[in-house]
Amino acid sequence: MSLFTRRRIVLTAALSAFAFATFLPLGTQAAADKIKLGVMAGEEEEIAEVAKKVAAKEGLDIEIITFSDYTIPNEALEQGDLDANAFQHKPYLDAQIAARGYHIVPIGYTLVAPIGFYSQKHKQFAEIPEGAVLGIPNDPSNGGRALNLFAANGLIKLKEGKGLNPSVLDIADNPKKIEFKEIDAAQLPKYLPDLDGAVINTNYALGAGLDPRKDALIQESRIDNPYGNFIAVRAAEKDNPIFKKLVTAYQSKEVETFINERFKGAILPAF
Repeated sequence: MSLFTRRRIVLTAALSAFAFATFLPLGTQAAADKIKLGVMAGEEEEIAEVAKKVAAKEGLDIEIITFSDYTIPNEALEQGDLDANAFQHKPYLDAQIAARGYHIVPIGYTLVAPIGFYSQKHKQFAEIPEGAVLGIPNDPSNGGRALNLFAANGLIKLKEGKGLNPSVLDIADNPKKIEFKEIDAAQLPKYLPDLDGAVINTNYALGAGLDPRKDALIQESRIDNPYGNFIAVRAAEKDNPIFKKLVTAYQSKEVETFINERFKGAILPAF
């Protein structure tokens, strides 16, 4: 075989390989089967690691990017620094979209972590005294979540029709003259010793060594809870087949078993 012939064979093979890779359907190329997923550090990261192992069996390589601030993962997703995130519930995403105009949609539920009220000064919720200072998250969705929790337990009354996102301005009756301090959700455990109590998201409570099953004086209902977390992606890419693999991995039996055994009711599957 001449040198010229050998070169033609090599060139033809290379061009064929390029054409094959170029025209493969989306989601079947090697590069398309790797995604960046944003989650909150800690318990949600642990769950993501299990989903990552499940996804790997289906040819999906998940790079997990962790955050400690709720406000960052949606911005990172919107700007293309992430392919998906898994950390938020619908009221939070709705508030973020209203405030920032994000083009982000949910594609599959993951977990639900009922929010709770904690205190280092009082052993019973009924002991909360007149004039107490209570901490709530300063973002609209989780702040509203806290106020609804207080209203459901008789501490305050809210104006009618405020739904899932009331603010402190929507308090219609405050018989104990409670003062509400709006504080960054991640910082609430730090401020807990200086407050009469605070409503703390479960991931931050667990990170601070609190046990929601034992330490929360009151908690949201676990039944029909509207705050189930989900995987979110950019709206224009929601039908990409690669994300079906991601959702399937998160909603697998392996992940369900891990959540139930690891968190024993503090965090629950939402699928």
